[in-house]
Amino acid sequence: MGLRYLVLENGSVYPGEGFGSPKTVHGEIVFSTGMTGYQETMTDASYLGQMITFTYPMIGNYGINKDDFESLTPTADAIITHEIARRPSNFRSQMSLAEFAEKKDLPGITGIDTRALTKEIRDSGAMEAVIVDSLDEAVVKAAFAMELASTQVADVSTKTIYQAPTDGIGIAVIDFGIKNSILRALAKRGVNVTVFPATVDAETVLAANPDGILLSNGPGDPKDAAYALPMIQALQAQLPLMGICLGHQLFSLANGATTYKMKFGHRGFNHAVRDLRKDHADFTSQNHGYAVDADSLVGTDLEVTHVEVNDKTVEGVRLKSRPAFSVQFHPDAAPGPHDAEYIFDDFITMIKEANKGDK
Repeated sequence: MGLRYLVLENGSVYPGEGFGSPKTVHGEIVFSTGMTGYQETMTDASYLGQMITFTYPMIGNYGINKDDFESLTPTADAIITHEIARRPSNFRSQMSLAEFAEKKDLPGITGIDTRALTKEIRDSGAMEAVIVDSLDEAVVKAAFAMELASTQVADVSTKTIYQAPTDGIGIAVIDFGIKNSILRALAKRGVNVTVFPATVDAETVLAANPDGILLSNGPGDPKDAAYALPMIQALQAQLPLMGICLGHQLFSLANGATTYKMKFGHRGFNHAVRDLRKDHADFTSQNHGYAVDADSLVGTDLEVTHVEVNDKTVEGVRLKSRPAFSVQFHPDAAPGPHDAEYIFDDFITMIKEANKGDK
């Protein structure tokens, strides 16, 4: 495709070679430290509106396959790499990363010093950026004037209710931008899943007679999805509830906590988290730019259950008075380590215990 430019809002310019879609793109630039899992990352709805910098030097060496999609199409705005593999080698590979990006209209730029770029993001924080064909001032200015998404959850949430029926316990999933791997983790445990749009009301969910509620991951600022808080409050008062990632943040907001935008967030598959209840640490998969403010938990019915080992951010909370909890990380671990998969088993055990008490 030829020479393209990555321009940060602070004025830094990184020239590179374009691949995939030739369109101009404007988004928030972030970085992911994962060595693998680029396919899952690009199709994770939590990345909507973001340009992903991959810190690992070569991306695409095992190609793209039909099994590792987290949503049907890429949700990231663009991908930024140091080098992309020209000839992927894996028995599951169906096409190269470059072919996938072109087919799916996903802009990419390679030849970037991603280590230097990541250091700049760490120093300055996540910021807006554009990918353009020219450094002409008018071109760059017009690119930055392109509107950023503000209805991110609405853009990725299901528009209809759908079901994956089994004979197992029933869990109602509220879809704020759910990853396929969460549904696979529930299916693996024989759960009868019904998925609802983010804007659903509590009465509609309860009419399906579920045994428990799961609040999914999703993109953007949790405060932009504040319309869901009354629904969450009503559901947690009646049924066991679990939240993941954005679902964790919304669960916390619904119970009196506050959230804040992190400097550069957690994105990768090697984040150590301590489970305070079990006094052990797990390596976890994470993707979030917002976090729950620990100080805001004082005086609420919430208590901290998990903390990030390195920066001590809140990674899990639970209600003291109800069977309801949430985690910031992804126990579904796709991609990433499977250390925290037990979270799903804890949730199912909680539901069964609650049902026992109702009888």
